[in-house]
Amino acid sequence: MSKNTSFVYLLIFTIFTFIIIAPSANADVWDKPKDVSEPVDVFIPSHEYVGFFDSTGIFTVVGNVKNNLDYSIIPTVSIPITNDSQKITRTIQLPPLVSGNEIPFKIKFPEISDTSPILEPAKISFQKTITNDILIDVIYDKTLIVHDDGHLTGRIINSGTETISNVDILAIIHGYDDETLDMGKSTLSIINFKPGEIREFSMYPDTSVADKVWYYSCFAIGTDTVIVLNTQRNGETFDIRYDSGVLISYPEFDTSGKELSFWLNQGWPLPEYFINFEFPRYSDDEKFQVFLEKKPIKSIQSMDEWGNWHVSFYLHEQADGNLVVKGFDPNVTSPSEQFIPDWIKHDASLWSQGLLSDEEFLMGIISMINYRVIEISINIDLENSNDSIPSWIQNHTSWWSQGLITNEEFVTAMEFLVNAGVIPII
Repeated sequence: MSKNTSFVYLLIFTIFTFIIIAPSANADVWDKPKDVSEPVDVFIPSHEYVGFFDSTGIFTVVGNVKNNLDYSIIPTVSIPITNDSQKITRTIQLPPLVSGNEIPFKIKFPEISDTSPILEPAKISFQKTITNDILIDVIYDKTLIVHDDGHLTGRIINSGTETISNVDILAIIHGYDDETLDMGKSTLSIINFKPGEIREFSMYPDTSVADKVWYYSCFAIGTDTVIVLNTQRNGETFDIRYDSGVLISYPEFDTSGKELSFWLNQGWPLPEYFINFEFPRYSDDEKFQVFLEKKPIKSIQSMDEWGNWHVSFYLHEQADGNLVVKGFDPNVTSPSEQFIPDWIKHDASLWSQGLLSDEEFLMGIISMINYRVIEISINIDLENSNDSIPSWIQNHTSWWSQGLITNEEFVTAMEFLVNAGVIPII
């Protein structure tokens, strides 16, 4: 039986199973779902709540919040982990969740040092809210395909009456024994999605679990909580991205280019806040330190799959004030060599051999644009893209996948695709 046929059969089985089984709320992560005498209103099924070390060695927790109430809510989830005999708790607020729906989430814990951390039951609180359904539906037909490398492609339709922007498709990724492996997120955020329009999407699992993927479920609409800021550094624009419940504003470098300051405003009344900054990597020698009102804050520095620095830390109480990040290399005026994820190189190799369609290959290029590997600020109309890709582009792609040309040379070729209108700007 093929993987695609298995996916369809298991999808039917999964829907039937969800109808007849009522998982227990806040059950231990290693337990199977338990029957309960009373219905649970807001909960995380135990079989959809797991922790694992991703391909970069960062401990990652994946879960899925379901809302059985007859009204919309804003859920807040606290994830406790025992690490080296100490408890670490991360609290996040999820997007509004309408009645009868669910929302997957993924949280990274770069500060986890223990090789066997203990993931404890999550705690959920929520507040009532008023929100409208985002009427985007996944089309369940033969175009919904799990590929051999574990990634998913499919189509979605805007079933509503309004144009929608800045939303993503989320899903829980399962393995062959029905265990939850990861949370997937569409590689391209939805922009200018018109009523009645159909678009294609794709999502990828973490490479550490890609060979175990069987099917995707619990499709939901998510919103991007990452906020983008920019400032000037040594006469050039410096891009900053951050994710937090705290409002951070007014970024500014000092005259040396070594220190970046922000103004920090109080956020939601939570017991602690987690802040994750993303900075372009100018030098491998950059070592960052964080200060709030001149007091040092313990932080974790890491590098993501795109070669950007991440500086993550907790604030254990509400605070206003001057937040400073020190350690930028003032002697380098442009970012270091570009990083490109392995899955793009893998897709490039398949495409150069004619084993991947032009459209699937272009989705990878769009991801590179979204993550600023290709520095072009545009909106993409994938459906109206030119089908004719020059043969020399395919040659360059083959050489790059074999390591015969540099990342920069490959990126230059991809920028040509955009500027030549092969990927049209709308």
